Amino acid sequence: MNGNLIRTDLHNHSCLSPCGSLEMSPEVLVQGAAARGIDILALTDHNSTRNLPAFAVCCRRAGITPVFGLEVNTFEEVHVVCLFRELGQAEKFGNLIEASLPDIANDPDIFGDQVIVDPDEQVLGFVDVSLFSSSSISFFDLVPLVLDRGGLVIPAHIDRPANGAVSQLGFLPDLPYSAVESLSLPPTAEVYSNTVITGSDAHYPASIGRRSFFISGYTEPTFDNLSSALRDGHVASVYRRYG
Repeated sequence: MNGNLIRTDLHNHSCLSPCGSLEMSPEVLVQGAAARGIDILALTDHNSTRNLPAFAVCCRRAGITPVFGLEVNTFEEVHVVCLFRELGQAEKFGNLIEASLPDIANDPDIFGDQVIVDPDEQVLGFVDVSLFSSSSISFFDLVPLVLDRGGLVIPAHIDRPANGAVSQLGFLPDLPYSAVESLSLPPTAEVYSNTVITGSDAHYPASIGRRSFFISGYTEPTFDNLSSALRDGHVASVYRRYG
């Protein structure tokens, strides 16, 4: 930490995610984040939480505060980052999301293997169902599902040409988000009164920390302080460029 600035990154992937690098184990993610001074780190694989147990151990070993999550691809193909305080909460939600996916097999030749690993990068197995698919849960139903479970819900890269709220819905609906993630700062879309953050969306080691941000006014990197910072807009030094 730098004084009362807590460096934070809430959007990252591991080797479990389609199109993610096989190098991107939870250990590689965590060590890369530690090298970049990140204090609060989330793992948000596409539509699955199966690498979160390894992530929890890696964060504990590195002294980083873990946030447990996933990036849900809604029925409308809008990407939404869903975050939880506890590993068990996230895993239960991940089971719900995986059960909502169509029974379509992953094609490793196109999307790569969807690899489950342990904290020491040993392969435990593979997810055979395509995690690239869209859930049967709509964007409008997902937001209260997360909030009712005590989670944080953040529409991802709302202004991206694909899989953002604006590209898929035509606008960002006015719903009670925990924050909004934007590539452009200031955002080009209407975000109402929501706190705007950036996220690295790292699928490869070189991307770790590229668009992390800071929360300010707190001395401890806790989930409660993160939640309060997002709610109250205590976000500082957000990276100004996409890339």
